[in-house]
Amino acid sequence: AALSFILENVPIPVILVGAQRSSDRGSSDAAMNLLCAAEFIVKTDYVGVAVCMHKSESDDVCVIIPGTKVRKMHTSRRDAFKPVNCSPLAEIDFKSRKLVKLAVPEKPNEPRTFAVKLIDSKLKIGLLYAHPQMFAKEFECYESFDGLVLAGTGLGHFPISEIDEFTKEHKKILAAIKALAKDIPVVMSPQTIYGALQMDVYSPGRVIQEAGVIGNFSDMTPETTFVKLAWLLSNHKKEVKELICKNLRGEIGHRQMSL
Repeated sequence: AALSFILENVPIPVILVGAQRSSDRGSSDAAMNLLCAAEFIVKTDYVGVAVCMHKSESDDVCVIIPGTKVRKMHTSRRDAFKPVNCSPLAEIDFKSRKLVKLAVPEKPNEPRTFAVKLIDSKLKIGLLYAHPQMFAKEFECYESFDGLVLAGTGLGHFPISEIDEFTKEHKKILAAIKALAKDIPVVMSPQTIYGALQMDVYSPGRVIQEAGVIGNFSDMTPETTFVKLAWLLSNHKKEVKELICKNLRGEIGHRQMSL
């Protein structure tokens, strides 16, 4: 995801490969992933950043997944890397070297200027998951940060609603979020991984937006949201609110773009 944003208008394919089992083992998947990545490069005009790894636990097919939409979903399985909220770009049969294009975008016709736009390593970006027994004090450490990602439950919620004597802390949490949002970008992301935020559906979502939290309709994973926020703060600081939910590198799903 970081490379996807850093390499702006990259004119060539940048395909990352790996191995779930190291290359010094007879059962390593390293060679297959590498060769399938090479097949994809040779047989398509794709430009951009993607990952090539096993489609299943069998040594037969690899998939190409966009860099902003890939997530490791298992600690050790060969098919650990999965596309999130998108389709793979292509599949490559290892034995026959047959390539099936699934969602490979066409190469841009117009000339584009390549640029390397790095992420400032000194930026402090927080990532906080909604969880039971949450306290407003947890937000204090982010007062000196440059940005914060909130991984919310469901359609984009946090414990902010005071409804009885047991939820009085929620009012304090809302106040803490509101105070942070006045000084730094606070961006919501779905901790469910799959699906998009719909923060207008229920009143808590509307309330947290009124408090200054942005990111409605995003279907980016928390990790991609984190990286994009860091990249925007490094290169487009004044346009964070405008660009956080704008599709720049395929990070926002097409269905969400139309909402």
